[in-house]
Amino acid sequence: MLDPNAVETWIFDLDNTLYPAGSNIFARVSKRITVYVQDRFSLEEEAARALQKDLFWRHGTTLRGLMVEHGVDGEEYLHYVHDIDVSDIDPNHALAEAIGRLPGRKIIYTNGSVPHARRIMERIGVDHHFEDVFDIVAADYVPKPNPDPYDILVSRHGIDPVRAVMVEDMARNLEPAAALGMTTVWLSGTLDWAKEGAEEDYVHHVAEDLTEWLNGLSGTPAA
Repeated sequence: MLDPNAVETWIFDLDNTLYPAGSNIFARVSKRITVYVQDRFSLEEEAARALQKDLFWRHGTTLRGLMVEHGVDGEEYLHYVHDIDVSDIDPNHALAEAIGRLPGRKIIYTNGSVPHARRIMERIGVDHHFEDVFDIVAADYVPKPNPDPYDILVSRHGIDPVRAVMVEDMARNLEPAAALGMTTVWLSGTLDWAKEGAEEDYVHHVAEDLTEWLNGLSGTPAA
C-alpha cells in the first residue's frame, strides 16, 4: 500500500486523468487535430485521420511528427487544436478535496499546453492545488514517453524521484517515471489505446477511479 506521507511530489497527467475520458474533451482536441491536418495537407477527413494516427504512434504526439517531418510551428498548432469549448466541464469538488488532502506538492505533466491545462484545471476547480504545469513547450516539444523531458521535469523542480508518484491514463508513459525511481499509478478504464504497457512491471498501482483511489490513501470513505 502506498504511504502518502512518504511522498514529496505528486505528478498528475491532465487529459483523461483529471477528467474522465467519457467527457470527450480529449476527443474534441483530437477532432481539431484532424481538421488541422486536413487543412495543412488538403486531405479528406479519413486520410487526415490516418496520417494523424500514424504520426502519433511513431512520434508520441501528432504535433511532434508534424514538427519533425513537416516543419509545423508548434505554438501555432497548439493554439489551434486547443481552441475548444470547455464550458460543459463541471467542478469536481470531490476530486479537488481528495487532491487537497495529499501531503506534499503537486505538479501537472502534460503533452498539451499550459493554457489548455489551466482552462481545464480552473473548470474542475483544482488549479489552486498545483504549483506548476510542465507542458509540451517546457519539454522542448518532446512528448512522453521519451525519457528526456522526464529528466528536465525532475531537474527543473528539484524532484527526488524516489519520493515522487506519477499518475497517468496512458500506461506506457509510466515507464520512464519508474526507471527514474518514481512510484507509478495507472488510471485504467479509459481508452483501449491507452492500455499499452498496462501489464508491465513499471505499473506499480492501478486505479479505476482517481477520486476513490486518492480517498483510499487517506482513509476517506467514498461519498
